[in-house]
Amino acid sequence: MKLFDRLRRAFSDAEQETEPELLPGNHEDPFTEPVVIEIRDVIDLHSIPPKQVKAVVEEYLVVAHEHGFRHVRIIHGKGIGAQRTTVRTILARTPWVLSYGDAPPEAGGWGATIAELFVNENPKKETDLS
Repeated sequence: MKLFDRLRRAFSDAEQETEPELLPGNHEDPFTEPVVIEIRDVIDLHSIPPKQVKAVVEEYLVVAHEHGFRHVRIIHGKGIGAQRTTVRTILARTPWVLSYGDAPPEAGGWGATIAELFVNENPKKETDLS
């Protein structure tokens, strides 16, 4: 038997041995509940799939506003600017965003955006009827 045939057989045998069997239920999504992340004044979008960035940033701004943050930093990266444009489009149409711009160089420069949020000094309580 030629060396090439031996190697081919050896690799095909190894592939068959290491291939896991599909058991019922292994194809199901293990994350059936939403993932809750601690809210901070900084969010890094590098780990967020591009298709989900818009929804994540919108939800982050809602929660940051509810927590009373005055400033947030959104790290979107430098790249070609697509994420930056998405983030700033959302900031521009969010009513409680007072201003936004590039982060200082030590905080990411043009790879991050700092936003100033309006904070209601006297938030309504749930029992207020007026």
